[in-house]
Amino acid sequence: MAQIIIDKQNGELAFRLEELNDLSQFDHLQRRNYYSIVLLCGISYELRVDFQSFELQGNHMICLAPYQPFMIRSEEKCQGYLLNFHPDFFCTYRHQNEIETEGFLFNNFHGLPYFTVNEQSLFLSLIDQISKEMDKDSIAQHEVLVAFLKVFLIEAVRQKKQFDQQLTPRSSDSKTEILQNLVDAIESNYCKFHSPQEYADELSVSPKTLAGIVKKYLNQTTSSLISNRIIIEAKRELYLTSKPVKQVAAFLGYDDEFYFSRFFKKKVGVSPDIYRKTVGFAKLESN
Repeated sequence: MAQIIIDKQNGELAFRLEELNDLSQFDHLQRRNYYSIVLLCGISYELRVDFQSFELQGNHMICLAPYQPFMIRSEEKCQGYLLNFHPDFFCTYRHQNEIETEGFLFNNFHGLPYFTVNEQSLFLSLIDQISKEMDKDSIAQHEVLVAFLKVFLIEAVRQKKQFDQQLTPRSSDSKTEILQNLVDAIESNYCKFHSPQEYADELSVSPKTLAGIVKKYLNQTTSSLISNRIIIEAKRELYLTSKPVKQVAAFLGYDDEFYFSRFFKKKVGVSPDIYRKTVGFAKLESN
């Protein structure tokens, strides 16, 4: 059974906790306008996020940003939990200096959307405390839940870092070096360079070489890697500011606002305006 807090101002979901016994609600591709954290304990399942597919088994935490398309399938009964929170309830960007969630747990353009949970006792303890607090409906409930959520996310970041370190190749070779250079180049130039050819020229390698390395190590295309980073910044601008879409597009290197809007909708599933209305904080500034 799910425990849900609804935003009294707009009637939308603010915070949700649900114990999972099966994964039937995730058996089709879906996008939600809030953050989703899925903790799964000891089962085999298929995870699809964006255009990537993973066959997984064991204890994992899956971290999904608003409007990120995902699907989870398994024929097994499961033990797990689903935690949802809307950006209006807790703004990850505004707490980025405290908790490195954006670009790491969520909206990581070159990393995995999950990690292996080695120590789940703290997560289960926090989930139990969150559940009890949601039952109380007492004074300062929002502040208490945010405090629990912060600790939950901090522990998730710690365990994700350990997981990522285990995946990092121990010995550096020319291919892993090129991949790191590409990631760094995208981070520095995503507002200026939008095509694989431009990054190939920047790194003095062929587009085919880049494509092979990105496919091997990240199971993505070079184009998707670049566009994912652009979309992350577009979301941040729409999320935190009230800049016109035309200004956001120009900042990201797009002279044509309508081309940018089509690109955004193709990647995110909704237009920049709809994203802002359902996720962004700009609507709060006018209230």
